Amino acid sequence: MKIRQIESCTEKQCIARILLEQLTEWFEVDESREQYISDSAVQPFFAAFSDGEPIGFLCLKETGRDTVELAVMGVKKEYHRSGTGRALFDAARAFATEEGYSFIQVKTVKMGMYEEYDITNRFYLSLGFREFEVLPLWDEANPCQVYVMYIGQ
Repeated sequence: MKIRQIESCTEKQCIARILLEQLTEWFEVDESREQYISDSAVQPFFAAFSDGEPIGFLCLKETGRDTVELAVMGVKKEYHRSGTGRALFDAARAFATEEGYSFIQVKTVKMGMYEEYDITNRFYLSLGFREFEVLPLWDEANPCQVYVMYIGQ
């Protein structure tokens, strides 16, 4: 597996589309999926490759002077629990640190709502994220769990 930062807007969107369309358990709403793909063109973008094929990606989005958000991340299901997600996050964290950010945040559906998102929550906690708050950001069936991580500066 190889991780690299992608600069081409077209390549970013192509990789995001390939992967998000394979992960409909997490990205089933067409409008949201298309927004992630569109937004990825202008965000710091990291991709994981195996045998030249994309197997995962992660995008960051600045949300404040000192904070970036892990805006979207997707790893092919057959590569879950293989270290791909952690390697992507490590690359993104190194980038955020180099850029002078102090915090990384991520939003997901609150633990206990859906099995797929419980897996996601456990992954973020394993990376070292800490619970910040739960917001009624999306809707009643999908409370938004916000996690944060201090990365220094």
